[in-house]
Amino acid sequence: MLVESIVFALIGLIVGLTALLALPAYFPAARGLTLGTALAAALVGGAVAHFSLDGHYPAVTIASSAVASAVLTSALARPDLAAGRAPAHRHHPHRAGAHRAPRRHRPA
Repeated sequence: MLVESIVFALIGLIVGLTALLALPAYFPAARGLTLGTALAAALVGGAVAHFSLDGHYPAVTIASSAVASAVLTSALARPDLAAGRAPAHRHHPHRAGAHRAPRRHRPA
């Protein structure tokens, strides 16, 4: 289990670094948060898979660790905040002198 734990940690670091290097604009949070999430998810996912499979299938355990790390790291991604990717329906900043009168509801 010690060797597998080291492999899980390496997988977590690789997944976290790959996410940060491939899509840096999608991860506006602290870099340590992204790396820590990937690392913790790989360790926990690998441990759960190891004990679930009773240690008989190390390849499946390692793959499960990578999948868990990738899924939980992707939860931190914020593509809506990436530069140049804001949707058109977002509110625009107020312009000087462009004050609107409040809308009045029609009586029923």
